[in-house]
Amino acid sequence: MDLLGVRIELPANSPVVLLQEQASEPRLLSIFIGATEATAIALAMEEIEVPRPMTHDLIILLLEDAGISIQRVVVTELRDKTFFAELELIEGEHERSISCRPSDAIALAVRCGAPIFAAEPVLDEAGYRASVLVSEPEDDPNKVVEQFKEFIDSVRPEDFKS
Repeated sequence: MDLLGVRIELPANSPVVLLQEQASEPRLLSIFIGATEATAIALAMEEIEVPRPMTHDLIILLLEDAGISIQRVVVTELRDKTFFAELELIEGEHERSISCRPSDAIALAVRCGAPIFAAEPVLDEAGYRASVLVSEPEDDPNKVVEQFKEFIDSVRPEDFKS
């Protein structure tokens, strides 16, 4: 999957990560994510340096220090309108998978250059074809970042109550 970016879904002003299948007739996959993870993904995609490591930066540093690398991330399942993902890790000759939220997996993948995959059943259920194929965002990156900053400035703790 190609990570196209983070968008704000209107009218709810909810952040969404947008993935595109690498195929001749690609499907898109939109996953609603939290504001913190959206910020982490957007900063990493724009290669913006922060004065101190954010949580996902710290995780990458800890994994590297332990000799563990992220081989890939996979959006594995869609259950009750909730997406699930796994980090596929390798340490020497030992491989393991760790369940996590797709937003965290993507935030880590973009930092270390790990490929992103989605299971075929997930794409079958939630993937969609756009009327116009998306290859690169046409929006002015500064405008997108400004819109995201406006969203972050306007979000309130009570917006996250269930």
